Amino acid sequence: MTKADIVNEISKSTGIEKVVVQATVEAFMDAIKGSVIDGKNVYLRGFGSFVVKKRAEKTARNISKNLTLKIPAHNIPSFKPSKSFVTQVKEQVK
Repeated sequence: MTKADIVNEISKSTGIEKVVVQATVEAFMDAIKGSVIDGKNVYLRGFGSFVVKKRAEKTARNISKNLTLKIPAHNIPSFKPSKSFVTQVKEQVK
């Protein structure tokens, strides 16, 4: 499902114009991205959490060139689905 599909689904189910739904979805995504970029986690009850994970510094190797590289510590965004969401997906597969 793409962002356009999400906008179409919301527009159909609510009767709100697609342009307004598009702006709302964009604002929602911008708010989440902004919070995660600032290092704040976003918790959506019943859906999941957008969290910042910290990766420690590590040593990597380029085998073809026989080089050793240091990858500095860094943060990455991550999504963790809620338990109820995971349960619903698991039950759907059965």
